[in-house]
Amino acid sequence: MAEAGESGQAISIGPRIVASGGFDLLYREGMALIEEVAGYLDGYGRAESQLLAREASFLYATESMRLTTRLMQLASWLLLQRAVNEGEISKENARSEKEKVKFSATPSQRGGPGYELLPDALRGYIDKGDRLFDRVMQFDQMERGRMPKLDGSVANDIADQLSRLKAAFARS
Repeated sequence: MAEAGESGQAISIGPRIVASGGFDLLYREGMALIEEVAGYLDGYGRAESQLLAREASFLYATESMRLTTRLMQLASWLLLQRAVNEGEISKENARSEKEKVKFSATPSQRGGPGYELLPDALRGYIDKGDRLFDRVMQFDQMERGRMPKLDGSVANDIADQLSRLKAAFARS
């Protein structure tokens, strides 16, 4: 979204949203999910995986590794953004570091043969990780001054942003 500056030019408010309390909530939720998943995989999840059939056990190992990798990538993004918000590194340095983090196993790659045989708890954590990923990607786009569209693509067009505002206020 944009607001008019003193010169009449549009100013991106995405970075302000990222720097606000909304990021703090995302950060806390993300880190809590990482801790929760680690506890599950080291404890109850390990016991659950030993009860699975061979094929499901292999899929469990694959999906738990994907989940762990995805969460570590998200943690990296969250920690970099937190460092920017606290003035520890510049936005440019953080953006350079964020470019090195390549997210893997996107939510569209979920499922497949045997997925339904995985323990409900693991599938639940995968879903939570995917939702966290979506939220982080939205924050990342806002931090870059772009507004995410409802379909997941990015809107850079001011006219599009204004029409979205009009639509939002028309619903009220």
